[in-house]
Amino acid sequence: MLFVIVAVVYRGPMSTPRVAPGGLRELGPFNFVFARGAARVIGVEDAHIFSTLGRAKGLFRGWLHFSGRMMPFGSLPRKDTEMVIIRVAHLRGCEYELDHHRRLGRRAGITDAEFDRILEGPDGGWGDRERAILRAVDELVTGKDVSDIAWAALSRHLDARRLIEFTLLVGQYDSLATTIHTLRIQRDRHV
Repeated sequence: MLFVIVAVVYRGPMSTPRVAPGGLRELGPFNFVFARGAARVIGVEDAHIFSTLGRAKGLFRGWLHFSGRMMPFGSLPRKDTEMVIIRVAHLRGCEYELDHHRRLGRRAGITDAEFDRILEGPDGGWGDRERAILRAVDELVTGKDVSDIAWAALSRHLDARRLIEFTLLVGQYDSLATTIHTLRIQRDRHV
């Protein structure tokens, strides 16, 4: 008898959240107001990422500061930042991130055709800069490092400060995808 073991990466609708989104009591006043305000701005009933992670109280606020220093207040051009985030979300199968960054990418100048090409990857007909960025994202997410060849290509377009930020940005969104999957954070419903 032949037994086959199959590893499955869950990419479909999430099951029941492992940590439910919180309300005022679980989030505290600041995190609650932030989560509700973000939901209104985004146009969703509840911004589940914020109402879930907000339960970590001060850690959530530290994470917001760290994340915000890269997106939306980073030194990389917003279009590059969104390309990175969309590619990480795609590689990690994180529909939550893709939902939000399709819209945010559009605001940063990413057309629907470019969005599809980002999903296709570095060989999707890009120029040298975009190809270098996407290739480095792929290597970081899949191999947790960047080859010397890919690093040299990326270094043609980013200075030392932006190379550091790029690496932290990829790691942040890879980690966020892990958190979303592990906590089973539900996709947001638009109002």
